[in-house]
Amino acid sequence: MTAIITLIVIAMFSLLAIKVSTTALMMTGLSYDTASFQSYSAFFGVGFTTKEAELVVNHPVRRRIIRDLILVGNIGLTSALATMVATFVQGSNVFGSLMLILAAVVIALAISAVSRLDYVRKTLDHLIAYTLTQAGLVRALDYELLLRIEHGYVVSEYLIEPGNPLVGKMLRESRPWDIGVIVLAIRRDEALLPGIPGPSDVIDAGDVVVLYGQEKDAKRLMQSDVASGA
Repeated sequence: MTAIITLIVIAMFSLLAIKVSTTALMMTGLSYDTASFQSYSAFFGVGFTTKEAELVVNHPVRRRIIRDLILVGNIGLTSALATMVATFVQGSNVFGSLMLILAAVVIALAISAVSRLDYVRKTLDHLIAYTLTQAGLVRALDYELLLRIEHGYVVSEYLIEPGNPLVGKMLRESRPWDIGVIVLAIRRDEALLPGIPGPSDVIDAGDVVVLYGQEKDAKRLMQSDVASGA
């Protein structure tokens, strides 16, 4: 009986560790599927060389989470194996030992199934996220992933000089979106203009525009051939 209780505790602790790691990775900006897959991979020591794995190892917070989970996984799996070996060695009835292990596995699977229920999962996610936040885990969203900066996209600022071809034109005239550039904001007199710039907004000399798009396209927008509509 002691062995089955030990295995159940180890199984519950392992599932909780994976759940905490998944939530922590999600707090850094990963999707649930990606965070869950990487957590299971790290816990069981199965390495996959994928683009998703690069998102983890190239991020300091995620790398620390995965490192700790690998350590916990090794301890948990080693403890589970040691408990099963001890059960076989100490037990005089091999069939009884197998039944104990089978019972532990069934109970662990049942706990896992319950934890996947929508209500239970959301409650656990909320509690874990709250605990991690209170513990000081930084909510480090991966803005590089969000903005696809690794694909050549950038968020950049440009000071509009008096001779810039954009001066005095509405955005519907310069049409930056035609070349894949979005004007995120216009700063004028050290203050951002309210709201998102629309087609009727005019760019004046001395403005600072915040652009999002391919760097080469943003630079091209500053050239006379594009801004003049040529």
